[in-house]
Amino acid sequence: MFDKSETEKQVAEFLLQIKAIKLQPNNPFTWASGWKAPIYCDNRITLSHPTIRTYIRQQLTRVIQDTFGAVECIAGVATAGIPQGALVAQEMGLPFIYVRSKPKDHGTGNMIEGDVMPGKRVVVIEDLISTGKSSLQAVEALRSADYTVAGLAAIFTYSFDVAAENFKQAGCPTVTLSNYSALIKYAVENQYISQNEVQLLEAWRENPAEWGL
Repeated sequence: MFDKSETEKQVAEFLLQIKAIKLQPNNPFTWASGWKAPIYCDNRITLSHPTIRTYIRQQLTRVIQDTFGAVECIAGVATAGIPQGALVAQEMGLPFIYVRSKPKDHGTGNMIEGDVMPGKRVVVIEDLISTGKSSLQAVEALRSADYTVAGLAAIFTYSFDVAAENFKQAGCPTVTLSNYSALIKYAVENQYISQNEVQLLEAWRENPAEWGL
């Protein structure tokens, strides 16, 4: 059985411990989008830590089974969702495919790689949810290939309102192992950040596009 609160806390601990997530409210990062952000997340780092990698694989499997029931295929989103999805598919004994960010520009021009089996009930795997745009491109590609998308599971979400709205409009349920609120709570309690820095972190999540300008 998936224990939501315990998993949120444990994953937050792991991500901070191995610096897969870095918090710098007073020395913000610049994302590829141009946004200034007090947080940077690279969940690919979890793949280098066998104990953490195993925990994430097992918890993703549990939350998928508890939330979506019987599924027939796992799909990773390129690129960071590919290894996580392959690990989950192995754990569940299911076929694995992955979805490119855009069609291949040579050969067959595939958007979906693997043995495409229309009609299968699939769960999409992401490492991280920000606005949800890239995830929903993958969902649309799978639906266009006649898959039934049960939903999407990810390791972590920034919990932006725009992401929740985007997934709602697309009719795609989502589940995550941890989230921004759980991370900040754990970070304060364990002195990764001070109580004074929490206000900066909360203000960023409310208006990330204009924060720090």
